[in-house]
Amino acid sequence: MQRPVQPSATYLPCVEIAPQHRDADAAIIWLHGLGANGHDFEPIVPELRLPASIAARFIFPHAPEIPVTVNGGMRMPAWYDIKAMDLDRVVDEAQLLDSASKTVALIEREIARGIDSSRIIVAGFSQGGAVAYHAALTCDKPLGGLLALSTYFATPDTTRLNAANRSLPVQICHGSADPMVPEQLGQRAVAQLQGMGLSPAYLTYPMGHEVCLPEISDIAAFFTRCLS
Repeated sequence: MQRPVQPSATYLPCVEIAPQHRDADAAIIWLHGLGANGHDFEPIVPELRLPASIAARFIFPHAPEIPVTVNGGMRMPAWYDIKAMDLDRVVDEAQLLDSASKTVALIEREIARGIDSSRIIVAGFSQGGAVAYHAALTCDKPLGGLLALSTYFATPDTTRLNAANRSLPVQICHGSADPMVPEQLGQRAVAQLQGMGLSPAYLTYPMGHEVCLPEISDIAAFFTRCLS
């Protein structure tokens, strides 16, 4: 039964792409990277060529514009402030947690719209991936999957894996020549998730801080496995 959405609820603004020909029976919430917006990954949807048996609604939230320290305090779309770009990535954790909370609110909205939580995937690129990690791992509803693209696990010390997602399917994709988020950070995330008892898949590509065609094929295969 579809639960009503509370009229007072405030959600992140989003780009939404509904499935063709029938109502959605799955949802993919996909967070963009620093300085981008919800339109960034919109063109990938038709390239995924998901099977007709999967009626997924794609939701691409827009991050708010905030000052970003590593960019000279310039205001731009960002899920949280980054104070230093070293391997330990000094970030504004309170802002990251707030963004994760707003992502969970989108998960709850999809449930209220009639989507079973096990058919909701959370995905994120770069900064958006750091938010996706925290949102998916701490969610108290069993999710369909977590996709982490060219990103890092920024909150391993404060993220507590919720029992509902102890078997969460996770796929991590990273470029071997990434100058923005070194591959070492993707590999570190694998070890951190394994330490939580998860079994993430790790895929690497000869690319920089971007998305390539073979990766899009692997993303489509992951979505298909999670939602079939």
